[in-house]
Amino acid sequence: MRYGFTTGSCAAAAAKAAAYMLLTGREKKEISIETPKGIQYHAKILDISRSEHTVACAVEKDGGDDPDVTTGAWVYAKVSCLYGQGQEQEILIDGREGVGRVTRPGLDQPVGNAAINRVPREMITKEVLEVCRAVDYRGSLQVEISVPKGEELGRNTFNPRLGIVGGISILGSSGIVEPMSSQALLDTIQAELRQRRAMGFRYVAVSPGNYGLDFMRETYGYDLDRSIKCSNFIGETIDMAVGLGFQKMLLAGHVGKLVKVAGGIMNTHSREADCRMELLAACAIKEQVDPSQICKVLDCATTEEAIPILKESGKLQHVMDRVAERVCYYMERRAGGRMEADCILYANGFGELAKSREAEQWFILLEQEQGQPI
Repeated sequence: MRYGFTTGSCAAAAAKAAAYMLLTGREKKEISIETPKGIQYHAKILDISRSEHTVACAVEKDGGDDPDVTTGAWVYAKVSCLYGQGQEQEILIDGREGVGRVTRPGLDQPVGNAAINRVPREMITKEVLEVCRAVDYRGSLQVEISVPKGEELGRNTFNPRLGIVGGISILGSSGIVEPMSSQALLDTIQAELRQRRAMGFRYVAVSPGNYGLDFMRETYGYDLDRSIKCSNFIGETIDMAVGLGFQKMLLAGHVGKLVKVAGGIMNTHSREADCRMELLAACAIKEQVDPSQICKVLDCATTEEAIPILKESGKLQHVMDRVAERVCYYMERRAGGRMEADCILYANGFGELAKSREAEQWFILLEQEQGQPI
């Protein structure tokens, strides 16, 4: 299946092309960038608009074989020279028409910022600075990202519920959109599990996605990319692992995803189930958190927004430990008692939140397996 490229990649490509045209005076109809995944993106540059101090252009979003509402949207970047800035070169990034703005805490960007996530911001900065170095430009630049149909598209995403208003988010942790055909993905998980079992391993570390991979690498020095990425198919992954004879599984992921497993939900895609706040509140009730704070938790849009409330209650660790315990309970229940389960929960702004009692033993196993210092 054919992969596509994220809105973050489109924004970075458009920004690079606009910066090139602004600083060289030469038109650019195609541009290449390297995505965080290491895959080159060769983008066609559309709707070029040039003036003495500003250049704007667009890249069309290609979702590959996993299209979403943003597929076909034109992502624009407008690059302008900044004058009267400090001595240090800066690439200032903001959103304009059709790019949402954050109005509630607990998201990737702080309240008030354009909903251009951290990785796309890093991509834009990297690509624009590459142009600056190539032409020996040492001044600062302003990059403004817009998506003309973004406000309309944003209404068909989770952005309104998350408190992101006025448009879509500029997203992407890997820069590419990997095809998520259910059967194709399940076949991939099965193949990777089978290969690992054939190598003699009876234990396996699993993560739903890229953010789990990043967390494990940064916190524990372990590269989960060598293990299994299960996407939303946690239940099916457990079934396959049991069928292949695995005896232990470690599930590491964001609390917003894994708290669903604490309620026995084994497909964590939002269209299958979304009762994160209710499950978090249930765990808080069991830990005797004050009812007024539990009501605040229920009003949160994200688990990240709820964490400071639980921290203020003095019961955050107790609640997270209970979530971890329930995750393991339902994993082992799905496995029919034929496989032991451990888990590690984290949140982007808070780091590790909880881990099951036996999780520490995993790092001895993983160190022995990979010869990595952990």
